[in-house]
Parts: sequence; C-alpha cells; structure tokens
Amino acid sequence: MKSKALEVLRKVFGYQDFRPMQEEIVLSVSSGKDTLALLPTGGGKSLCFQVPGLMQEGLCLVVSPLIALMKDQVDNLRKKGINAVAVYSGMRKREIDTLLDNCVYGDVKFLYVSPERLQTEIFLARFKKMKLSLIAVDEAHCISQWGYDFRPPYLEIAKLRETHAKVPFIALTASATLEVRKDIMEKLEMREPRVFVQSFARPNLSFVVRKSENKLEKAVEILQKVPGAAIIYARNRRGTKEISDHLQRLGISSTFYHAGLEGKVRTTRQSEWIQGKQRVMVATNAFGMGIDKPDVRVVLHLDLPENLENYYQEAGRAGRDGKKSFAVLIYQEMDREKLLEKAEKSYPPIELIKRVYQCLANFYRLAVGSNQMSSFDFDIHHFTRTYQLDPLLSYNALKVLEEETMVLLSESVHNPSTLHVLVDSTRLYETQIRFERLDPLIKLLLRMHGGELFASYVIIAESKLATALRITELEVEKMLMQLDELGVMAYHPRKNKPQVTFLTPRMDAGKLPLDTKRIASRRDLAVKKARSMVAYAVNDKLCRTLQVLEYFGEESEQPCGICDVCLNNRNSGGEFERRKIIRQRFLKTLDGGEAFSLLKLFEASGLKKDEVTVEELRCMEDEGLIETGKDGWIKRKLNELY
Repeated sequence: MKSKALEVLRKVFGYQDFRPMQEEIVLSVSSGKDTLALLPTGGGKSLCFQVPGLMQEGLCLVVSPLIALMKDQVDNLRKKGINAVAVYSGMRKREIDTLLDNCVYGDVKFLYVSPERLQTEIFLARFKKMKLSLIAVDEAHCISQWGYDFRPPYLEIAKLRETHAKVPFIALTASATLEVRKDIMEKLEMREPRVFVQSFARPNLSFVVRKSENKLEKAVEILQKVPGAAIIYARNRRGTKEISDHLQRLGISSTFYHAGLEGKVRTTRQSEWIQGKQRVMVATNAFGMGIDKPDVRVVLHLDLPENLENYYQEAGRAGRDGKKSFAVLIYQEMDREKLLEKAEKSYPPIELIKRVYQCLANFYRLAVGSNQMSSFDFDIHHFTRTYQLDPLLSYNALKVLEEETMVLLSESVHNPSTLHVLVDSTRLYETQIRFERLDPLIKLLLRMHGGELFASYVIIAESKLATALRITELEVEKMLMQLDELGVMAYHPRKNKPQVTFLTPRMDAGKLPLDTKRIASRRDLAVKKARSMVAYAVNDKLCRTLQVLEYFGEESEQPCGICDVCLNNRNSGGEFERRKIIRQRFLKTLDGGEAFSLLKLFEASGLKKDEVTVEELRCMEDEGLIETGKDGWIKRKLNELY
C-alpha cells in the first residue's frame, strides 16, 4: 500500500516524498479507517484525501465551504488529467443535473460539494447511485458549535452514512481546540477514528507583537529590516489600496487584493506576487486560502484578528519553506476595545436580523414559500443603501441567517462561462440548417470541443470565439443566448459578483425560527475568542508559541527561543523561568475547584505577594484561566460553553 501511495504521489503530483505525517494519514485512510487530521496551514491537507482517492476505485466526495478553494483544487486536478467537478451555490439546476449524472455514470474521480447541497433532492437521488471510495470533510472545524466558523449544514454530513455505511471518512482542518476535535468526531459519528495532530509549533517562525501609535510607519520599518516577500493584512478594502499606494511611494513594490476586485484583476495580482514581480501583497483576509508560496518571509497584521484560529492560519503563511520568517502583529491601545465591541456586534439583536431578512426578500421581490435554493447577484452596499441599513450590522445579520441555515452568502468568485449541448447531433444539424447565422459558431464550437460538448459542460471564452469568427464579443453572446432560448444548448454566462442563496423557501420574517439561545451562546463565544486574541497581544511575559500551543490544547514547556518575548526574557536573565513557576503554582492550587481570597491564594501557593506575582495573576485572568467573583474570591475558570 505504501509503494502504491508513493507511486501516485510521484506520478500524478510530482513530489518525491510525503511531508511529515502525510504518509501515515494516507495509509490510514487507504486502509478504510475513519481519520481526523490536523495539519497547520501549508501542511498539505488536500493530498491526504487526493492520494487515497486515486489509489482506489470509485469516487471521492469532498465537502468544503470555500468555493474559491474548491474551484482551485478542481482546476489543478484537471490540469493533471484527473476528472474532477464541483457543485456549489449559484449554479443552475440543469448544470448540476448533468454534473451529478456524470458522477454516477461517467468517470469522475473527485466531486467537490458545498455543504448546503448535501440534503437537496437533486443531490441525494444521485448520491445513492454513486460508487464511493471516500468522503473527505475539509475545514472540519465548521461542524462544531464551539468552533469559530460554525456551519449548520455540516451537521447533515453524518446522514450520508445511512446510504454508504462502509465508506470511510477523513476530516481535515488546520486549527481546532481539544473541544472542537472531540465535537468533530462525535458529529461525524466516526468509528474508532485514528487521530493525527501535527504540532502547532513552527520552529522557524518568530511570533512578534509590537504596540505602536503609527502602525504603518512600524510596518515600513519592519519591511526595511526583513528582506523578501511579504503579506500585510488590513481590516478593510479601502485600507489595502491606501497602504499599497504608500509603500509604492516609498519605493517598495506592492499591490493590493480584496474580494471586491474583478476576478481577472485578483488573479493577475496574485500571480504577480507569487512570481515575485511584486514584493508585498496588501490584502484583507479574503487573500491566502490555498496560496502555495513557500518563501514568504514576513506576515504583518495591522489590526487584531477576530480570534487566534484566524491569526494562526494567516500568520502561518510565512516561512513554509522552513527558513527563518516572522509573523508580526501591530496594534494600538484602542484596538483592544474595538475588537471586543466588534465581537459583541457580530450577533445583532433578533429584531434587526428579522428586518434584514424581510428587506432581502423585498429586494428580490420574493413571495412567501418560493425560491428555495435560488441564488441572486448581491451587492451589499446597494442593498444597505436601498433600505438605509448599517452595512456592518447587516452583514453580521446575514452571517447569523447563514448559521441558522436560511441563506448563504458567497463572496465574489470568478465563474467562467460554460456551455453544454442538450440535443443529439441530428437535432443540432437541423438547427444549423434552420438558423444559418448560427452555423459558423456551432461548427467552431464542435471543432474546439468535439464530443465533450455533448457529455458535460465545457468552459468557453466568448472573446476567443469572437476573434476566431471576426465578430464582436457582444454578437457571440447574443448567438449563445439564442441557442440557449432554443433549448439546443445550455449557456451560462460568466459571473463575478457575490451571491446570496435562499436555502429554504422564503419565510415570513416575523415568524423566523431563530434559535435565540444558540445565537446568544455564539455571541458569548465570539467575545471569549476576542478576549483570547487580546490576551495574546498584551501578554509580553509568556513565550508566544507557548501561548498558541496552550490555546490549541498542546502541552509544552519548551519556549521557542525566537519570539519577541523569549528574546526579551533572554536579555533579562531568569525572568521567564520565574514567571512559569509562579503560573504553575497558582494553577496547581486552584485545580481542585476551591475558591481563595487573594491573601489565602498566595499563602496556599507558597508565593510571596509582589509586583511580579500580582501581574502574573492579572495576566492569567486576562487569558480566561481564572476568574474573580463578586465577593473577591479567586477560582479556576471553567468554560461554561463546553
């Protein structure tokens, strides 16, 4: 089995050997074992299901919430000669029909599906007939209510076992706490799963935090000290352009990226940065997923991320080649309060959520009970201006509606034009005779794509067709639309706008079945995670890597030696060791569940009350490890959400 796995890896993907832990995961999956794999960003998660999928007969079903990543992986597999397809929101019913039929009767090897499609009739009818080898669940943390990116449709995945009981599952994620890992295995009903967790420690990555009133000036200073490719993460779209322009004026080559740019522009800028034509990419967090650039030397954050999971993933895009790199977080004092306020607002009042849903239904003129699984182009700025809504609160309300499985909001992803012949060759020939104007276009399409046009949807470029026929692109589009109206071909023009999909029939907004208790607990969780992010930023006494490891439930007492805290501790003698002992004594004393007054706690811990011990106690409270009651007594904090 190992030799076969290596053969696939070398022949198909061009790698001579697996990365650490990949081989064990591949062999576990290939032997039919349910498997949970935690590999940090850049750890090569996709190969862990693609290699086993190619080793065995049958289809590999991949569930993923990230449309851009799905499309990217499908394109890469096709370039390697592997038949892969994707079904996601925004596609027409007849296109989905054809793709799923090919998964049953054709030679499709990988089917990528967004989670909200799993329980639709059109999918389930074909799913029963598919010959499956493996079900892969990517971004598996989305199944856990205690994760940072909970997606209710993920809860439906386990139902797939009812149809294909013997097919093994592999769940993959880059970041999950101990509670989330346990939840993943329970919710997916994994049977004696094998669990693989690669250490969250990155020995070559120096985590650094800098407090600065002029964040951009500090960022420039760092870029001048650290040569090589860089990413700067900024919170809003306008900021990405302003920062990039400022860097260019200083002679630092840079470009900017966000989801509001046209698909071609995003692709071009991404390509230029990967090829080294631009040194710095200034971007919102829409950038980076699936980007394979190993030589990024520094990742700079100019705003506090929403949680440590996001920060770890984004920072982890530095130094994938194993060489010394830096992840630098720059913040101001006011950023702490802004982040906590943002977390509070991430789950708006119930009445506002209902109002946004009503406005959305009015926006598209939808009748109650209609338009289940219908998708529409969506411009949030136009929408909020039309109904005089606050853009941020409206976006957050839509995300809550997404968590409640009522709508789905997809950021802009470039979907190229596709075409599929719906009739047999005789009927197509009759169309050529009857509509002489369409004949040259049909002949050109058959010459370019042949029988593939009859078997499935093919990607077309109207500009190339126009050049070949020596007519305008608009004329080509009109001819393709005519073929679509005649029912001869299915023509789906390219899309490049965000989409909103109604996952259920349109409801009465006043009677929306919102789970208010769950929404409240999610709000509490968002605030808790924001506090953990703030605690990481302000804690300049404990090794940054140890802080990250502790958050993700990985035990270690070995400081990294290269973060800003470790370097400061090295310069100040045994300060670090002393603080570690203080912390361990406090926790050991409080682990029995008993509450202590401040003086009694020091007495029971055998510690002297001084500036350092009191400060360490305060840090532990900021990190959510302990809490002080209204009576002033201190106890170990138990997370009520778990």
